Amino acid sequence: MHTGVKITAFAAALAATFGTAYGVGAGVGPVVAGEERPAARHGERQPGGHGERDAAGHDAPAARAPGGLQVSERGHTLALEPSALRAGERGELRFRVTDAHGRAVTAYEREHGKELHLVLASRDLTVYRHLHPVRGADGTWSTPVELPRAGDYRAFADFTPAGGAALTLGADLAVSGAYRPAAPPAPNRVAEVDGYRVELAGTPVPGRAAGLTLRVSRGGRPVTDLQPYLGAYGHLVALRAGDLAYLHVHPHEGPAGPEVSFTATAPSPGAYRLFLDFRHGGKVRTAAFTVHAH
Repeated sequence: MHTGVKITAFAAALAATFGTAYGVGAGVGPVVAGEERPAARHGERQPGGHGERDAAGHDAPAARAPGGLQVSERGHTLALEPSALRAGERGELRFRVTDAHGRAVTAYEREHGKELHLVLASRDLTVYRHLHPVRGADGTWSTPVELPRAGDYRAFADFTPAGGAALTLGADLAVSGAYRPAAPPAPNRVAEVDGYRVELAGTPVPGRAAGLTLRVSRGGRPVTDLQPYLGAYGHLVALRAGDLAYLHVHPHEGPAGPEVSFTATAPSPGAYRLFLDFRHGGKVRTAAFTVHAH
C-alpha cells in the first residue's frame, strides 16, 4: 500500500493532520459530472514557498499560519454575504472571494474536479459539511445548506486562484436557533456510518511524518470496490480543536479498498478532528474521527 498525500491549502509549516475514530457525519457535495478517475499520483502542495508572490506582486513568506485561520491572505479575502441560516431549515449561503483591489475573483484553477471546495464545521466539531457551491458570472458563489444545530460555525473556502498558489480562507458563520452545547467528541479508532465500519490504524506524531491507514468494511466484509470521489478513493479534512486550523489531505495511488493510506504530520500536540469522505454504491459518506497527538 502506498503512503503519501496531496496537501492543499496549508502553509509549509503545517504539513498535515490526522484522526482516530469517533462518530459519523454526513456532509457531501455534488459529484463531478462524468466518470471519475483516481489521480495517478498526488503530490504535496504547500503554498508560501520560496519564489511565490501574492496578489499585489510582493514576495510571499516561506511559512505562514495554518490554513483557514485568516479571512484574508496574500491579497485575497473571503467575503460571506449576510445570511439568515436557522438550525434545521434549508437556506442559502452566498459568498465571494475578492482580490487585493476588492474585485470578485472569477478565474480559478480546478483542483480535484472543482474550482472551489467549501467546508462548514461547527466550533464544537460535531457538525461537518463538505460542499461544492456554484459560481455565478459575477464571481458570487452560492450553495443550499441545512445545518442541524444552532451555534457558531466556521466556513472554509479551499481554492487556487488562476496563476496563484493554493489558499484556504476561513470566516465565522452563525446559525440561529435554540443552542445546546454538545460534549466534545470522544477519541476512539472506529467509526460507524450508514452500515459501514471504518477503522483507523497508525498514530500521528507532532513534527514527524506518520502513516495512517483507514480500512472500510460492511457487514463484516472488506469493501474492495470503493468508487472515486473527486478523483480519489478517499479525502480527509482535519481540523485542530480550539482554533479549527484546516487541512485537506488526499491519498496516494492505491487499490479501490478496503484500505486507503495517507501520510500526515501533526503540527503540534493537542486534539484534532478528522473527517473521511468515501464513495460506495453511488453515495458519498463521511466518517468522523478524533485524535490526540502527543
